[in-house]
Amino acid sequence: KKRIRKTIWKKRGYWVALKAFSLAKSLSTGNSKSFFVQQIQTLE
Repeated sequence: KKRIRKTIWKKRGYWVALKAFSLAKSLSTGNSKSFFVQQIQTLE
């Protein structure tokens, strides 16, 4: 039982990370549809 719970947590963490990464990617490219964010120019 303990192992089953562990794998469920790992899977959930993976999906959350994937979602967060895809959201960050869409924000950086400016294709976000869920909310508006002002584009901040990075100094190089």
